[in-house]
Amino acid sequence: MTGGMTNPLLIESSLPYNLPDFARIETDHYREALLAGIAEHRDEIDAIANNPEAPTFDNTVAALERAGRTLHRAAMVFFNKLSSDSDDQLRDLDAEFAPILSAHHDALWLNGTMHDRVEAVHAAIREDSLDDESRYLVGRYLVRFQLAGAGLGDDQKAELSAMNQRLAELTTRFGINLFHETTDLAVVFDHAEELDGLSAGELSACAEAAAHRQLAGKYVVSLVLYSVHPFLARLTNRESRRRVYAATAQRANRGNDRDNNPVVREITALRAKRAGLLGFDSHAAASVADQTAGSTAAIEEVIYPLAGPALVNLEREATDLQQVIDETQAASGQPSFELAPWDWPFYAEQIRRSRFDIDSAALRPYFECDRVLFDGVFHAATMLYGVTFSERTDLQGYHPWVRIFEVFETDGTAIGLFLHDVYTRDAKRGGAWMNNLVDQSHLFAERPVICNNLNVPRPEPGAPTLLTLDEVRTMFHEFGHALHGLFSDAHWPMLSGTAVSRDFVEFPSQVNEMWITWPEVIENYARHIDSEEAIDPAIVDRIRASESFNEGFATTEYLAAALLDQEWHKIPPGSEVDDPQAFEATALERTGLSNPWVAPRYRTTYFQHTFAGGYDAGYYSYIWSEVLDADTVQWFKEHDGLTRDNGDRFRRELLSRGHTKDPLESFREFRGRDAELAPLLERRGLVS
Repeated sequence: MTGGMTNPLLIESSLPYNLPDFARIETDHYREALLAGIAEHRDEIDAIANNPEAPTFDNTVAALERAGRTLHRAAMVFFNKLSSDSDDQLRDLDAEFAPILSAHHDALWLNGTMHDRVEAVHAAIREDSLDDESRYLVGRYLVRFQLAGAGLGDDQKAELSAMNQRLAELTTRFGINLFHETTDLAVVFDHAEELDGLSAGELSACAEAAAHRQLAGKYVVSLVLYSVHPFLARLTNRESRRRVYAATAQRANRGNDRDNNPVVREITALRAKRAGLLGFDSHAAASVADQTAGSTAAIEEVIYPLAGPALVNLEREATDLQQVIDETQAASGQPSFELAPWDWPFYAEQIRRSRFDIDSAALRPYFECDRVLFDGVFHAATMLYGVTFSERTDLQGYHPWVRIFEVFETDGTAIGLFLHDVYTRDAKRGGAWMNNLVDQSHLFAERPVICNNLNVPRPEPGAPTLLTLDEVRTMFHEFGHALHGLFSDAHWPMLSGTAVSRDFVEFPSQVNEMWITWPEVIENYARHIDSEEAIDPAIVDRIRASESFNEGFATTEYLAAALLDQEWHKIPPGSEVDDPQAFEATALERTGLSNPWVAPRYRTTYFQHTFAGGYDAGYYSYIWSEVLDADTVQWFKEHDGLTRDNGDRFRRELLSRGHTKDPLESFREFRGRDAELAPLLERRGLVS
């Protein structure tokens, strides 16, 4: 009880779709609910493991699926709030509970008795004894137990559990450090002239951010998670560009009490040591063992060879940019300067404008946020899958800026809820992502509640929210994740929605980006904010023609991060990196991706994906999934594109499956064969 009120996290929500009752949830409720959930789940695990009856699917595997309801409910709400609308109290709770939850996780997955029961169920399965999904579930449980270390001796399990708890503390600390550094290093400008090149809406958002920090009359540029801030493409003042880039690049690498270098050093050493205990030669090998790639060798065969062609393109692009700099400076009577990382986006935009007659800033009035959402993202989903959306203003989200939509089938059958949280705020972590608040499962007759988070600067009240093309792409991308969750048709919660292999999960979201410039979609949403005039089809053609422009930069930036992640997690058991910054420099040099113009998309001390986001040794996943994506886009183009038949097929064979079967088998059933690499190479301009 808190404040005389029953803790809403300890009971099933009475709201539609079991939407958490955010109006009643207080910060103090989280600790009580997490502790109660852990205790309840522990008792359930003990009862299953110590059941005197012979192991069966129902009394072991199905029982595990039924267990832990309170903990799952509390954790889903807590971690969503932590990422989207945190405060110091929530971050302190995160630090407190990280090792507690890790220990509880180990109490299940290192339980030798439970492992033996699941193994016995697996050995006794007959083809006719269980349906396909249930048989697959048993296999998934067995693999999870084995890879977690359930077969180790007691002393080794104790050592492993201690390492897991320490890693939970460290990854939480990494994220907290990065959060504070990102907030503290936001760049303050005194005069609007320093931000020349930004649109009125962007300038308004900077003024709004300053006002929120009680800096009236000033302008604050909030930092994004990745290395290249989108404002760098438009800021005409070179010193302003340098300040924004420098602030981004030095996060958690300043030698202060939020420096992530010692955190990374300990994380990577512990991960390597743990991998050795589990019988692997590196954390990368342990991490990929249960992914679709299967081995680090498979990753190397696909990912590493892309670096050479990308660098060839990069050198060519750098030469073009330097020429523009020289010509521009000469025309203004100023001395030239060497291309620097903070210059690349600005001068690339100049070339894009001249080569393709595309002015990115001039496009933004065609991309009003609500119109993109309703007449673009939702419209494409309706055309493809027949689903419709109705806003539920009677329901409350976890923050006043959150909007809630009910999703329906063509015949009016309800599917679930979609929460949309667009705007950046100091209480929200960087990046864009999808969260589940309620998992779909037939076991509990639950329909999905899915949340998308973006980080679009919020303009002053009354001003329209105009998106960049990249922000439009992000909205479509994250909604692809949402569709993956909304269309889930799994009986068992463990196999539901986006609970697929990490190197497969980005595939559906990347496919959904295809519809951004599809004629029936873009002509519906890309209308000028003032005139309502549809975007000129000739401009759309030029946007499509420019899609492989600057791809040397984009591919190099991504590969540098992906291969840096791999290098960090290939260090052998028993080793520790003395100087993370020197290691990063050496790793980039060794992979051929060290150059003076392009930093990795994420550098070590702010690489949240790999050190605090669950993508450790898995950042390769984006381009691995893009192989499937590019091949799928080709299939849609060969089969008349945006049609209900195509949408129904993609939904049936892929989006609805979750992890109820091997994801690559699902892909083969959709495509009729394994994916081919050629469409990706063509898309990224990596073929001659």
